[in-house]
Amino acid sequence: MPEVYASTTAPNPKTSWLMLPTETLEKARGGIKVIQVLLSFVAFILEEMVISCSSCSALYFFEFVSCSAFLFTLLLLILLYTSLNTRVGISCWPKLDFVYTAVIAVVFLLSSIIFTSSNSDTTLERSAMVFGFLASLMFFLDLFLFVKSAGFPFQRDVKPESSIGGAAAEPETAKLNTPASATD
Repeated sequence: MPEVYASTTAPNPKTSWLMLPTETLEKARGGIKVIQVLLSFVAFILEEMVISCSSCSALYFFEFVSCSAFLFTLLLLILLYTSLNTRVGISCWPKLDFVYTAVIAVVFLLSSIIFTSSNSDTTLERSAMVFGFLASLMFFLDLFLFVKSAGFPFQRDVKPESSIGGAAAEPETAKLNTPASATD
C-alpha cells in the first residue's frame, strides 16, 4: 500500500533551531560575540579566584561587569542565533544590539582601568585585567563592524526617495475645481 502523505510532505529547512547567519547578525560579528562571551567568562573566573584584595570595591565592580557581560552577551547571542528572537516581541534588534554593545564596551573598559589602578598585583589579578581589556577590545571591534556593515542604527533618512524614477516629487500647487454654484 503506498504512503498517503509521502508526495506532499517535505522537510522545511527554515525550521532549524540554530540559524547561521541571521538577518540581524552576520557570521563575523557572531564569531566576535562568541569571543566576547569566552573572554568575559575567563575574566570573571580569574577574578573569582582572587583570594585577597587591597581595594575590594574595584574588584567587586570588575566582577559585576565581567559577569554581567558574560551572561547578557550569551543571552543576546542565543536570542539572535536561534528562532527565539521572533518569539520575544522585540522588533528593534539592531538598536538593542548596538546600545548594549556600546554600554558594555565602555563599562568593561572603565572597570578594567579601575581594577588596574587598584589591585594587589598578583598573577591572577593581572590575568583577569588582561582578559578584561581583551574583552573590551572585542566589544569595541564589534561596534566598529556593526557601524561599518549596517551603519548607525539611530540615523534617520533626511529625504525619502520617490518611487517614480528616484526623484523627489514636487508638491501640487493647482487648486482643485470648485463645485458648480447652486444658481446654475
